[in-house]
Amino acid sequence: EQKYKYNIALTVSLLCLDLLPALSGEDTTKSFFQELVNILLSYVCKSFRRSSKVLDFHHPHQLREGLEGFSLELPDQPENLEQLLVDCRDTLKYGVKTGHPRFFNQLSSGLDVIGLAGEWLTSTANTNMFTYEVSPVFILMEEILLKKMQEIVGWSEEEGDGVFCPGGTMSNLYSVLLARYHFFPEVKTKGMTALPRLILFTSAHSHYSVKKSAAVLGIGSENVVVVKCNDRGKMIPAELESSIITAKDQGCVPFYVNATAGTTVYGAFDPLNAIADICESHGLWLHVDAAWGGGLLMSKRHRVKLQGIERAWSVTWNPHKMMGAPLQCSAILVKKRGLLKDCNQMCAEYLFQTDKHYDTSYDTGDKTIQCGRHVDVFKLWLMWKAKGSEGFESQVNKCLENAEHLFDNLKQRPDFELVFKSEPEHSNVCFWYIPPSLRNMSPGPERNRRLHEVAPKIKAKMMEQGMAMIGYQPLGDKVNFFRCVFSNPATQTEDVDYLLEEIASLGHDICIRTETDL
Repeated sequence: EQKYKYNIALTVSLLCLDLLPALSGEDTTKSFFQELVNILLSYVCKSFRRSSKVLDFHHPHQLREGLEGFSLELPDQPENLEQLLVDCRDTLKYGVKTGHPRFFNQLSSGLDVIGLAGEWLTSTANTNMFTYEVSPVFILMEEILLKKMQEIVGWSEEEGDGVFCPGGTMSNLYSVLLARYHFFPEVKTKGMTALPRLILFTSAHSHYSVKKSAAVLGIGSENVVVVKCNDRGKMIPAELESSIITAKDQGCVPFYVNATAGTTVYGAFDPLNAIADICESHGLWLHVDAAWGGGLLMSKRHRVKLQGIERAWSVTWNPHKMMGAPLQCSAILVKKRGLLKDCNQMCAEYLFQTDKHYDTSYDTGDKTIQCGRHVDVFKLWLMWKAKGSEGFESQVNKCLENAEHLFDNLKQRPDFELVFKSEPEHSNVCFWYIPPSLRNMSPGPERNRRLHEVAPKIKAKMMEQGMAMIGYQPLGDKVNFFRCVFSNPATQTEDVDYLLEEIASLGHDICIRTETDL
């Protein structure tokens, strides 16, 4: 590759000390940023170009050892600005283009240009979300966004609180924290020793963050009851009811149920109304983890899949998934106002003085478990202004149409097999590729053992080639299968078709050894 040349006077003698706030640093700073923007724009354009690679894969040891002058080691002496620009370019070069139309690997994908602009502005502002005095505009934007999202969930104007969090795991942790405080406020001062043995419930297909939250909060992962699901990955209400009764009979205290709206692997939606009925009957906190499925609330066609979400006491919703906001952008929505503050308030006098000259109810930092909090709202606010609610609706509908297209194609192909035959509820489509060597094998342990090795081998080849990327995993008694998810508005049906042909091409000659060969 031709060595990157910069058309500005960033010679080897110019260092970061020559940039602002240096007295004569304005012109050098402008030149530096102009070159940086050129690098970023080039990357953005390449991300949407189908002829470009999704990734230029290298193993960890190769990156650590250095490639073409790209060194990760930290120097004692400052390096010049030209080298820093080269490092910026190489950092992007050896990363993964998650905005590429053929990146299907994660629930969060895509590269929204307006959202990206919002993130750049956010970093430029470089402020904190704990008080109105240092973040007046962003604090008000957060309030407006939270109210809008609560309205879409279906809560009344008199209800609703919330906060933007660093990811869905933290949002789910908030829900458990608040539920425990709601029923046992003494935990804030006396700790878990003052409480009975608490039990919470979640489905077998739910996100692992529910168990992690129980571990972090001192409740214990063994006190998370995993409720059985049906073949489609939905929680079975009768199993939930039975589990609650069993816990009570054992002298434990059930207090919280997590229902999932859009499971991570299958994209399943738990029956929210039936679960809400059970929670009301037993007086339990109902949380809906809609981190992945919340975006469907924007669609008149698909929001029926979350029917009953308005009955939840709290909701997790990640706009950085289906709505395409840049990472991170996650909200915990809470129906009961004031609970966040009561649960988390510590009244630090150096931040939250009560005699300020403005309305201190806008000093929202004391209702979070963080002190410093990144501004995650502006990019979403700007995107909403640019698209309107209707734009998000079209975006969500298009992603699910891509999933339907993939599902329909897979049904017609003898070299692929669907994990379940019903149409996808979300944009998740799960399937196996069946290489020629396995197509005439009878179902059984040996076929499963060999099929289990197919997806990892294809994924390895795909990453080495770099033109597409998709995830795989086992689940329960299912051996490794591909999970394709759509959240990138840039993805078209031609990219879906390309993915299947790429998998078939890479997997056609795979030969899995029998046990007698091992």
